[in-house]
Amino acid sequence: MRIKRIQVQEDKQTSASAVDLSLLDPIIEKYKGKRGNMIPLLQGAQDLYGFIPREVFVKLSEETGINLSDMFGVATFYAQFRLNPVGKNIIKVCHGTACHVQNATAITDAIKESLNVKDGETTPDGLFTLESVACLGCCSLAPVMMIGNETYGKLSGKSASKVIKDIRLKELN
Repeated sequence: MRIKRIQVQEDKQTSASAVDLSLLDPIIEKYKGKRGNMIPLLQGAQDLYGFIPREVFVKLSEETGINLSDMFGVATFYAQFRLNPVGKNIIKVCHGTACHVQNATAITDAIKESLNVKDGETTPDGLFTLESVACLGCCSLAPVMMIGNETYGKLSGKSASKVIKDIRLKELN
């Protein structure tokens, strides 16, 4: 199964003033001039901001001398990197072979309907982001989704929607 990459969209809320670039200084100091530093720099930046804002790419490039297009190429190649803000709870629905044959599509469709988002989108309240992933490695529990570090298996569309509803209620209280 082919997983569609999420297109980069400019976030109107993120501006240079909203991103405190000074937070990058310790990470830059730690990896500056070291061989193979690009991925650790990008991972550190994403750990700080939850995604990698454009301003961060520019600062990293200026401070380390790494070509901006090389960094962007790496960040768009690896699925671990995010170029847009994500929700507090990332819902990963497995679409690997075992989950696919157990109707993972019904789970994704139910969640899309429940949250009124498309795959790769975040709810307007910033609480959930939905992602289809190639494999979560929990084939015996197929079909499976993960939310944060919690794994939910043997799901139906209805049970997946109930998990999300319960999380939303917990967040509101």
